[in-house]
Amino acid sequence: MNLAHQGRFQRASLRARVTWLAAFCVAGAVALVSLGAYVVVQDNLVDSLDENLRQRAVSAVNSPIVESEVTSVPAAVLVAGDVRIGLLSASGRIVSPKYSPPPPTHPADLLVAKGELPEHLWTDSKTDMRVISVPYGDDQAIVVAQSLRQQRTTLAKLSVVLLLIGGAGVLFAAIAGTAVARTGLRPVQRLTDATERVANTGDLTPIPVSGDDELARLTHSFNAMLGAVAESQERQRRLVADAGHELRTPLTSMRTNLELLLASERPDRPTLSDEDKTEIHADVRGQLDELTTLIGDLVELAREDAPQVIHEPVDLVEVVERALDRARRRASTTDVSFEVRLQPWTLLGDSSALERAVLNLLDNAVKFSPDGGVVRLELRQSGDGSAVIEVADSGPGLADTDLPHVFERFYRSSEARTLPGSGLGLAIVKQVAARHGGTAYAGRAPEGGALFTLRLPGRP
Repeated sequence: MNLAHQGRFQRASLRARVTWLAAFCVAGAVALVSLGAYVVVQDNLVDSLDENLRQRAVSAVNSPIVESEVTSVPAAVLVAGDVRIGLLSASGRIVSPKYSPPPPTHPADLLVAKGELPEHLWTDSKTDMRVISVPYGDDQAIVVAQSLRQQRTTLAKLSVVLLLIGGAGVLFAAIAGTAVARTGLRPVQRLTDATERVANTGDLTPIPVSGDDELARLTHSFNAMLGAVAESQERQRRLVADAGHELRTPLTSMRTNLELLLASERPDRPTLSDEDKTEIHADVRGQLDELTTLIGDLVELAREDAPQVIHEPVDLVEVVERALDRARRRASTTDVSFEVRLQPWTLLGDSSALERAVLNLLDNAVKFSPDGGVVRLELRQSGDGSAVIEVADSGPGLADTDLPHVFERFYRSSEARTLPGSGLGLAIVKQVAARHGGTAYAGRAPEGGALFTLRLPGRP
């Protein structure tokens, strides 16, 4: 197949290629079978003719002698109506029955007449006859010839039959290949239509699946991909909706305070006292801090689908100590103490992300611990080849209804709604744990408060 034909074949549809492939395969198989059948039949016909000639020649040799006006010949000559038969002498003279043409002869037949060859079997192309010569007495040979016309006719009819059967087989294979390709590639067509539908409309409706073959598994995988894309889009929509809801409250409050401050500066409006202005300024600063924290948390969560950074060896003790220092500075206005136990541990990861996760857990524990409470921080090795970071507070603990949802975005328990926060800190903890091949889960501490655990892989 040259390059032009190969290019046209590659540009053809998969259905056409399957049809052509089936037709070519059947044509090749039919051609091989037909050729084999033709060769076998031809050999059998020739062998049968040779055996028949040999038997006729032997019968002629064993037949009695009769006299005629011409010469003495075997009696079998008189009844050999479908063959040519003659008596060849060693001198090259051949005698045949009257009104019957003599059989063709070959120089090797003289060697048979002289007794130097037991027989000679050959084909005369001029008369299209099969000829055999066998010894007959002294310096003589019987020559028997039979036409190959009947065998040629039989082989010609066989060729026509094989050609018709082969052509019908190729045609049937092409039709069957088209039907199989149309039926078998229907799931592929559905996948193609679904892909084009997704590209044009964004519709992520799954494709119906039937059967359990490779194409069905491919359709299942495609539906799983559509489900993952739909889930990702739904998470993005929820994130935007929840972020808009969370941003609306501080923005509205800050706008109200700013409008009140601006209105107090107008000549025709009542002025605010210094105490009121100080309180409004404090509210605006608090709302700005809340907005800054919320935007930072949103940026951190937006990194979920971003390319992963190159992980470097991280000393988890150093990461925890840095987060602990920041938590202590933030908790300096409260009377909360920290109980710390750390064991060495290293892993490949992002030190800043891990520090942010630990800090979120510590800030959460400080927020829910009463004055004089204790926050327990422990980094220890577990027996399954991982490290466990436990942060326990002295607060009221987690309700049973809150345990399944504490790591969801913007989820806040009834006790936490009156406290500052965006509801994204624990979601970031879970995300960081997953990005490092670990897990995060919540429970109740023996002290009675909430217990948050971060399990990470690595080595001592």
